[in-house]
Amino acid sequence: MRYSGLRVLVEGLRGNRGWRPAWHRPEPKDAYDMVVIGGGGHGLSTAYYLARNHGVKSVAVLEKGWLGSGNIGRNTTIVRANYFLPGNSEFYSHSLKLWEGLESALNYNVMHSQRGLINLFHSDGQRDAFARRGNAMINQGDDAILLDPDGVREHLPWLDFENVRFPIYGGLLHPRGGTARHDAVAWGYARAASRLGVDIIENCEVTGIRVEGGKAKAVTTSLGEIAAKKVAIVVAGRSSEVAAMAGLTLPIESHVLQAFVTEGLKPCIDHVVSFGMGHFYISQSDKGGLVFGGDIDFYASYAARGNLPMAEHVMEAAMTLMPMIGRARVLRSWGGIMDMSPDGSPIIDRTPVEGLYLNCGWNYGGFKAVPASGWCLAHLMATGESHEVARRFRLDRFATGHLLDEEGTGSQHNLH
Repeated sequence: MRYSGLRVLVEGLRGNRGWRPAWHRPEPKDAYDMVVIGGGGHGLSTAYYLARNHGVKSVAVLEKGWLGSGNIGRNTTIVRANYFLPGNSEFYSHSLKLWEGLESALNYNVMHSQRGLINLFHSDGQRDAFARRGNAMINQGDDAILLDPDGVREHLPWLDFENVRFPIYGGLLHPRGGTARHDAVAWGYARAASRLGVDIIENCEVTGIRVEGGKAKAVTTSLGEIAAKKVAIVVAGRSSEVAAMAGLTLPIESHVLQAFVTEGLKPCIDHVVSFGMGHFYISQSDKGGLVFGGDIDFYASYAARGNLPMAEHVMEAAMTLMPMIGRARVLRSWGGIMDMSPDGSPIIDRTPVEGLYLNCGWNYGGFKAVPASGWCLAHLMATGESHEVARRFRLDRFATGHLLDEEGTGSQHNLH
């Protein structure tokens, strides 16, 4: 069924009795050409592009819970392409271009809103750094506008511009940045992939990977063993655990990143705003809630919940940047399990086990990377060659030292 305004009108007149399930829920087959472990945004987009771009007919996505139960439904929904280093810059630029055509491609409203993103800076040094970043973005073909304090005030008059400790010197505006509805992205990719013949198997936990002669042969699941010619591990914060099933040790740490949302308020924040000195970011959802977050919890954990000290830190940053938020009541909070890499950049590569592929290490950049991540991993699995915009995301860079340290904080997971 193709969605359209006419279809909504017709179904409304018929009592909405003609809608069909958005995706099929088949029983798993004994074997597939390609199996994707992980039914989040990255896994679903990989399966979709395998079918759409490369014509792979036998693909299965295995999700241990329900679609949208992982990080794809536990993030602050920010979409941007404001990266600086070669390697990261072209990848996220490619991803943003895919975002801009995503709703048409999927025939699904993912509520992509290019409302603009403003990174604030608070010192001369930060201004110079953001000017360089803006120039790099423009050279890449993206958009960037350097704002002085009056320019920021024109867009964000409600900020505390007179804060003694963190005065606002200006900001870098990325007009094409914005947000999207996180779970709608999962639903849209699932529906589109299912229409192309991909089997989406929910409540199917992978418990082992059978490796024979150095080659991945099958995955063991809670629904039985499934043979596969190629297997992709796309499980975010659980990457180390799943890779260990194949005897691999990854340079990944798992940390919790908390996010918060307030009660619904009248529209007051038009942009996504990032507070450079407090690692705080905020936007307003279409339902009126202020959605915001900050740093990871700084200790390794698989618990999808956060600790109180980091919650307090985020609230302090919010009050420093915009005191008006103190009158808003926090409605709920949640934690996503982040797969933190040593240099803060992702891994899209084959592993030493033949037929086993890896997609992980997304740090804070996972949601906005969903389209390009799936596009590039599908290209790698189908052709055997890395896509040109993801060639620097190699696994062996941590052995060779060819790192992509975007923040310049060194090879320490929790600093990215």
